[in-house]
Amino acid sequence: MTVQDALRDAARRLESVSATPRLDAELLMAHALGVAREVLLLAHTRAEAPAGFGPLLERRLAHEPVAYILGRRAFWTIELEVGPGVLVPRPDSETLIAAAIDHFGTGRPATILDLGTGPGTLLLAALDQWPDARGLGIDRSETALAYARRNAERLGLADRADLHLGDWGEGIDGPFDLILCNPPYIESAAPLPAGVADWEPPEALYAGPDGLDDYRRLAPEIARLLAPGGVACVEIGAGQEAAVTAIFGYRRFTVSSLGDLNGVIRCLILVANRE
Repeated sequence: MTVQDALRDAARRLESVSATPRLDAELLMAHALGVAREVLLLAHTRAEAPAGFGPLLERRLAHEPVAYILGRRAFWTIELEVGPGVLVPRPDSETLIAAAIDHFGTGRPATILDLGTGPGTLLLAALDQWPDARGLGIDRSETALAYARRNAERLGLADRADLHLGDWGEGIDGPFDLILCNPPYIESAAPLPAGVADWEPPEALYAGPDGLDDYRRLAPEIARLLAPGGVACVEIGAGQEAAVTAIFGYRRFTVSSLGDLNGVIRCLILVANRE
């Protein structure tokens, strides 16, 4: 079977598993061939399909995330190593980096805090954006921190990124010019696709019956840790803007928001008012 035929067959089989079946098939095929997707499409479609493609396809048919199968995921300007035990970086979260860039304009943050850093997603993207900044990433998972440390080393950012085990802002001293946070915000009873619910860590997804438990903990900690005039960019779920604004709004923040590429309000922007 040629690569072209294998891709066609795989895309058909993946329709029941993925919202992007053709893309998934192409990414898996490129991985099996050891080439970039663009190279696959330009030069390999008439070649014989590699034997390694079949096992990769079966893993995806079992709902395993493509990022876990490939072992990597692109985010903003960087590529991150990912795998079981960490939340897969999503384009929605890039909204937080875009909001931070809008806030600082031609300026830059000197100190950055990423609460719930996972594989270093937001922290390392921010440090890549601002080469003079230093940052601290906190996570409750040793597994996630191991990924984050490897990513920091590979990206040449380890000398500017401190990564520590912790529980949100407990035991941390500020202030920080920029705080980034993508907390769990899914209601505990909410249904999720099998590729998420069966594979990604539940502690990075669920946040109590209303999905707001972690925002309630984060509000006083971010207020304490954010420098006057600094900004916190916090990810929220679809439809949560009013509820999360109410949790943060009374703590001397000026609150605004930013939508993702689909127009869904995804980032709450909290600017610490100067005294």
